[in-house]
Amino acid sequence: MTIYATVDSPLGELLLVGEETTGGVALASLSLPGQKGAAVVQDGWVRSPEAFAGVAAQLREYFAGRLTRFDIEYADGVGTDFQRRVWSALDAVPYGETVSYGQIAERVGSAGAGVRAVGTAIGRNPLLVVRPCHRVIGSDGALRGYAGGLERKERLLRLEGAPAVR
Repeated sequence: MTIYATVDSPLGELLLVGEETTGGVALASLSLPGQKGAAVVQDGWVRSPEAFAGVAAQLREYFAGRLTRFDIEYADGVGTDFQRRVWSALDAVPYGETVSYGQIAERVGSAGAGVRAVGTAIGRNPLLVVRPCHRVIGSDGALRGYAGGLERKERLLRLEGAPAVR
């Protein structure tokens, strides 16, 4: 069964979507208001704020600057094999650090022309904030695409104390 909840944040109201598991909930999507490709509540989904209490608590701690790594179960079967490899590489980018799209491409074995495919996979990340696609910047140090908007990307990087962004 698909369940959802909304959580207030400094970025606006977040929409959390997940699947019930024996241990609680596996997060399938975390969307920001106005986000490109954001999840939309569907008929048949069940509102269940209590199921997301742990995720909401971690998000509050993150936005307060007290949490540097999320411990959240992600839903299986989301994305292609390539997208999951890219998203795994995102998960490995430490709090407060940035990497380029080219560096992520190298990490997943898609250097060169594969940088575009990596950018597309990053753009399809369904778990904004908790899967840190905001930590990926252009090779020149400039902010590049973010489904939630560049202003929010910059805000997240500043929260984390990432090196100055251009």
